[in-house]
Amino acid sequence: MAKQKWVSDAAHSELTFKIRHLMITNVTGRFNSFQVEAETDGDNFLNAIATATVDVDSITTANSQRDEHLRSPDFFDVNKFRNITFKATKTESVDNDGSYTLYGDLTIRDVTKNIKLDVEFGGVVADPWGNTKAGFTIHGKINRKDFGLNWNAVTEAGGVMVSDEVKIQCEVQLLKQQ
Repeated sequence: MAKQKWVSDAAHSELTFKIRHLMITNVTGRFNSFQVEAETDGDNFLNAIATATVDVDSITTANSQRDEHLRSPDFFDVNKFRNITFKATKTESVDNDGSYTLYGDLTIRDVTKNIKLDVEFGGVVADPWGNTKAGFTIHGKINRKDFGLNWNAVTEAGGVMVSDEVKIQCEVQLLKQQ
């Protein structure tokens, strides 16, 4: 079967995360600039060669002071580490609806760890302009400290400001390349 290249459709894709703040609520953030590429056998994504590159400077949490802190050396250190990258290493089929488990190497701050993501395949369709699109909902969890994102503060009551666990949520629409 012929190899097929796909790229993310930025207007119809999003990469968000949630992290506990003061251990009582979740704060949501997003990266506004990222690129996903995949190479498949035809329209079969199960064994795709997939990569993602995220521009860390595009982070936003709807709070400019917090965003600048996240860009600082306390967290992502965007002056030294411009991108977060992900490279798929293995997929496992979960059930007949196209859902699967995706394993891959995630690199943040030059630290690479293999992570697991749950993927819901939305299908492949043609849009009204003749483009072929594929859709995915992706979610997973990482421990931020595994990647050197160690900053925290202790509250007056002895709790912590920011949880170690980060929940990842992505909606990715890929565009088939001609």
